[in-house]
Amino acid sequence: MQFNARPLKTHLKKVKGRRASSTKWLQRQINDPYVAEAHRLGFRGRAAFKIMQLDDQFHFFKPGKRVVDLGCAPGGWSQVAVERVKSTPENPLVVGMDLLEAKPIAGAKLVQMDFTADEAPAKLEELLGGHKADIVMSDMASNTTGMHSIDHLRIMGLLEMAYDFACKILNKNGVFIAKIFQGGTENQFLAEMKKNFAVVKHAKPDASRKDSSEVYVVATGFRGGASENGASANNEKS
Repeated sequence: MQFNARPLKTHLKKVKGRRASSTKWLQRQINDPYVAEAHRLGFRGRAAFKIMQLDDQFHFFKPGKRVVDLGCAPGGWSQVAVERVKSTPENPLVVGMDLLEAKPIAGAKLVQMDFTADEAPAKLEELLGGHKADIVMSDMASNTTGMHSIDHLRIMGLLEMAYDFACKILNKNGVFIAKIFQGGTENQFLAEMKKNFAVVKHAKPDASRKDSSEVYVVATGFRGGASENGASANNEKS
């Protein structure tokens, strides 16, 4: 999903006590066409367009697919998933999990819980009606320190936990989508993913800011194997 960006015009006045970095962030938000379009369409953030554009490219959302959204708050990715897999309150196919509370979304089950907790895989399977997931997606990123090397390692650590979790709950031939930041250590992780997925690609959707080092990895064709970090995966239930 794309649209024409409007030129940057709005400039904020300086406010006493507000840091320059905060002013820069606010100005970028005000002038960001994706922020405005998300508000117009009722999405909970500009990130909704990232998952739309990834799906437009890779076509992983299909009616009837069961989706798990890790780090779902505020809920933009879950909103898109509900729409594209045809999830309804009567037949919910989308489950979101986050440490933060997210406002309800019709057609999704959102739970406030740490996905790294021992009981999390069983809880998600219960919420999916006893089924495993066809798609696990994560737009999570850890809090930053401003030190690139440290931030990169923290982000990669979070990504590896999401990947290990996906290996536990994905059906065979399932899909894993996650945010990844370029920084030098991601190549080993991508090589590990290629052992367990038939195809591993990355993409930078147009909605991702050009000055960001974020890209997204889309891994399809889960083989039902196990990650080297110890996450065992189960095959699809009959």
